[in-house]
Amino acid sequence: MSAPSLNHLIELGAISEAQGLQGQVKVRPHSSDPVALLSSKAVWLSLIPRRDAGVSASVEQASLTQYKVKSAKMHSGNVVMALEGIADRDQALALKGARILVARDAFPKAESDSYYWVDLIGCQVTNLQDEVLGEVIDITDNGAHGIIAIGDPATKKILQLVPFVKEVVHNVDLSKRMMTLDWQSDWQ
Repeated sequence: MSAPSLNHLIELGAISEAQGLQGQVKVRPHSSDPVALLSSKAVWLSLIPRRDAGVSASVEQASLTQYKVKSAKMHSGNVVMALEGIADRDQALALKGARILVARDAFPKAESDSYYWVDLIGCQVTNLQDEVLGEVIDITDNGAHGIIAIGDPATKKILQLVPFVKEVVHNVDLSKRMMTLDWQSDWQ
């Protein structure tokens, strides 16, 4: 099967180590609640370190390898996965450092009033006064809650960092790619 476009694959973690002797891998998830990683039936691995590492998209596309997931479970903050075709520790160690990507359409459906952060990137952000604040260019986790990076998508320049909490996020309309915040344009 050919790999889906890189635009349809979402990086969810990276293999940090082999786990045990039967070919399982330890995955360091990018999310504290890696529901999509735990429920995926198949993953794509890329041995290219980062998308912005100067490697062309066609080279990375060609480097992707799909693995069926035999099992995935949480263990000490990591996800331990058994991948079809990886049967011993040496094979698992050869995958160390690989990025794990999953097709966006394979994610489980989000509960109402819940969002996958990746779906929020690109949303136009306005405040309750209808001032345009920018576009969501990134979302990170500071341990207590998410942080929305609002900025200019062309330059990736961050204009504001805003807490992703219900007191601030007034409305999200994914169909219109819009987010409304209770936030002033001059707040830092």
